[in-house]
Amino acid sequence: MIKTVIFDMDGVIVDTEPVHRYAYYQQFSELNIEVTEEMYTSFTGFSTRNTFQTLKTHFPEIEHEVEDLIQRKRSIFNDAFDTKEDLFLLEGVENLIKDLYQSGIQLILASSASKVTIDRVFTRFNLHQYFTAIVSGEDFPQSKPDPAIFLYSASLSVAPKANCIIIEDSTNGVKAANAAGIFCVGYNSTHSKMQDLSTADLIINDFSELNAQKIAQLHF
Repeated sequence: MIKTVIFDMDGVIVDTEPVHRYAYYQQFSELNIEVTEEMYTSFTGFSTRNTFQTLKTHFPEIEHEVEDLIQRKRSIFNDAFDTKEDLFLLEGVENLIKDLYQSGIQLILASSASKVTIDRVFTRFNLHQYFTAIVSGEDFPQSKPDPAIFLYSASLSVAPKANCIIIEDSTNGVKAANAAGIFCVGYNSTHSKMQDLSTADLIINDFSELNAQKIAQLHF
């Protein structure tokens, strides 16, 4: 029986991707580099640090330190986030979160986003009250598809990882869940383009397909 649900954030709870995209491409322009759509899509599920580490290997002309690149991107993102009015929770996810919480199922967030970004989202939408733990990808040297973030999140569960599930929307996130050996629900989000969810244990197109009772009965 499922006791814990581990949520990804971007593309699952909220779609901050347009804000991230705006921030990244403004910075790419400042750095005078041309990042293709294919390359940008491959960064889905990466932390900001891993994204810039990868970019520096592709573009040796980037002389800035990774930490400086992170801070600049974060500054652009924060300015855009604070002024963006059309930022909403994804359809159906708030009802699912409340249903799980009221049913006594533990909720943990495992997101590649920075702690600052997570806190901004959770504060804006009053989500802190539902989650017992928040895990940020910035605390891990490798991003998804490395399973470390999910293995650590599962270690915070009230139950063994066999009683946990992960909800993910990205290729790298599903791969990380697979590598962690945790049941994965792939959310086919309209906001996450060109993602391969085929190795997820269950694929949904809408959060109305899930509720606490259905989730509690999921198993490998």
